[in-house]
Amino acid sequence: MFRRAAVTCQLLLIAEPVLAAGLTRWLEGAPDAAIRPVQAAEELNGAPDLVLWRPADATPLAVLQREATLLRERWQPAPLLIVLGSGHGLDRAALLLLPAEGLLEAPDADLLHRAIATLRQGGRVVELCSASGAVPPSSQRLSIGQALLVGGLQQIDVARCGCRLLLERTNLHPLARLMLEGRLRELGAARRLLLWLWGPLSLAWPDQGPDQGETGGAAPAANRAALVGSSAPARTSLTLQQRNAAGVWSAVQQRLTAAIEAGPANHTGQLLAIEGLNPQRRIDLLIALLHQLDCIRRQLADEVGQSPGDAAALLAERWPALQRQLRQQALVAMASPYVQLPRDGALRPVAVSLVEASDPEAGDPELPDAQAMLATLVLARPLLVDGRLLPADEPQAVLHLERLVSNWLLRSAELLAADVLACCGDWPDLRRYLLRPELLSTRNLERLRNQLNAQQRWLSWFQRPIALYESRRELLCLDGSQIATLQLLEPRDQELRQLGWLQQLVALALEARDALAPQLRQLISGVGNLLVVLLTQVVGRAIGLVGRGILQGMGRSIGRS
Repeated sequence: MFRRAAVTCQLLLIAEPVLAAGLTRWLEGAPDAAIRPVQAAEELNGAPDLVLWRPADATPLAVLQREATLLRERWQPAPLLIVLGSGHGLDRAALLLLPAEGLLEAPDADLLHRAIATLRQGGRVVELCSASGAVPPSSQRLSIGQALLVGGLQQIDVARCGCRLLLERTNLHPLARLMLEGRLRELGAARRLLLWLWGPLSLAWPDQGPDQGETGGAAPAANRAALVGSSAPARTSLTLQQRNAAGVWSAVQQRLTAAIEAGPANHTGQLLAIEGLNPQRRIDLLIALLHQLDCIRRQLADEVGQSPGDAAALLAERWPALQRQLRQQALVAMASPYVQLPRDGALRPVAVSLVEASDPEAGDPELPDAQAMLATLVLARPLLVDGRLLPADEPQAVLHLERLVSNWLLRSAELLAADVLACCGDWPDLRRYLLRPELLSTRNLERLRNQLNAQQRWLSWFQRPIALYESRRELLCLDGSQIATLQLLEPRDQELRQLGWLQQLVALALEARDALAPQLRQLISGVGNLLVVLLTQVVGRAIGLVGRGILQGMGRSIGRS
């Protein structure tokens, strides 16, 4: 028997001596392949298979970019792997622009081995421990009702916690105990009043039942963080096994699936229709949409391969019909095609009833044109990101593509969830199957639907014209364990010209304010200066003369007496 020789990877290691020694021990212990680390170019047998650079700590970003570019030019086509230490303090967006196939921050031996194996197979790896890019709490925009509800509930919780701490004392006077128990009842009534006034936003604290609300149970810390929009640093992990359209989509799909299964909380500052669904049904709907998009992508890729014509024109022609089919299949997968529930004295299939009641032609005006997303997913075409046309396998392009897909995913789920809420309005048994327990009450369900409709009208009549005039588009993104918003700047002049008369009046008022504000500011400044002159030079001097005359008159009268 012959022993099969291990494949040797000739790796050029560039690092300081102490760091190079530690990395060499890790590299020589690779379990799946023999890695031969070389620290000098003279020791290479030909060209290296991989270049690993461990820059010194506190290396400036400009030096990283320059040295990485020189290493790529010197050792091309060998992939470049940059290993950074922890606590470098560099911006994540700037690090993603480094010309390197691999970028690791404070990796362990196992992660380093997996990254080398991926790079040798032609993939890309990014592992950063910087912040996940979530919207900070200070930038969260809350409506008046949300701000009053959040602030009121937080103050009530603090007061109730203080009362409970006092009640735990053993030597508390009976009269003081009665007063504290009465105070707890008052706080409970105030909390119920807030929830009654501001409605289904209380769904953001799902773990608190009515019993806890009356007895003074506090909302969980995680749910309270969901209301105020707190976020924690997360690891940015991106691995491309292949650098084509299939590899890019596989990386995006894995990241979105992990974010969906984590049960993302709403950090957008507005009500979402999917919040009315049962948490498991919400996850099922998003996963079904993602799976159907995967099937549609494969179908379009096959059709493009078989069609000799323009691929972009084929995508634009086929996408509307496939999107309608996709939404219907996602509804069926979410509701299960075999479930039947009683309605009007007979068993009705839930999936068929939802498909018949839904509107597959419904659209969201904030959904951007899907052609850029489809061209990258199917054809691996470059993507325009912040004014730069980036290849589909660049880390920034992959992350931007993930934002586009998650925005389509969430807005499509919003349209389907709104249809589900409407269907549950006259089908009580369907509420137990699809909706949250709080929405079993007809009053709560109708209040949620009314608030969603009012919010939609406000967004359509006022906020959308302002966003169009300012060339802004709001994306809904799955960012770790939360649903956040991202403002994307892009020209929207054509949409602005298609607005109705009321929306155009809003844009016209905004334009008039921009035109008149400088002149009005100058007018106010001039009037203010004039008032200052009048008060100091005219009125002040007149008052001074009058006061001097009074003092002189008083002095003469005193002298005569």
